[in-house]
Amino acid sequence: MGKYILASVVGLFAAAFMLYFPYTWCRWKNENEEDFGLKWYVTSKAKREVFIALAITLIPLTVAVIFLPSSWGGGVKTHSFWKTLDILGGGIAAAFIEETFFRGWLQTLAVRKLGTYAGIIISTAIFASVHLIANSSPIRLATFFPGLVMAALRHRNGSVMPSIIYHAVCNVWAVWFSPLPGV
Repeated sequence: MGKYILASVVGLFAAAFMLYFPYTWCRWKNENEEDFGLKWYVTSKAKREVFIALAITLIPLTVAVIFLPSSWGGGVKTHSFWKTLDILGGGIAAAFIEETFFRGWLQTLAVRKLGTYAGIIISTAIFASVHLIANSSPIRLATFFPGLVMAALRHRNGSVMPSIIYHAVCNVWAVWFSPLPGV
């Protein structure tokens, strides 16, 4: 029981750091939060791009997962009501936290130092590798690919909010159609 409490406390501190550090850093460095996409807004163009990105990624992925054998993680997942709420809440919160840190702060700095494409690829690779902390299965590195979509949404729209929406919907999708066994 003690290790679960410790893990929860460490996770809470990590989440708080990832959510609040980018704003604090902007204040320390006298940087404009809007330059880091940290002013949350969604334009009509961004809404269309998020919808298109979701359709292009989740429709074929849903069809593929439905037809995967269950031993490979296919099929609709069933969870209790409370487990579903827990996973949904965590997935939606993770979208806000991770996008603020990785797409808002880290991607902006990486793009400034390395250029657009290298900055996006490096920050997305770091995003994907962090997913190995909770579960060391190499399939977790597949988060690199939706990470690229989120990075493009952030870069094209100037705000982390479109990437937050995309990320949150993908996390909700994963509650029912996760191709990862045991998720």
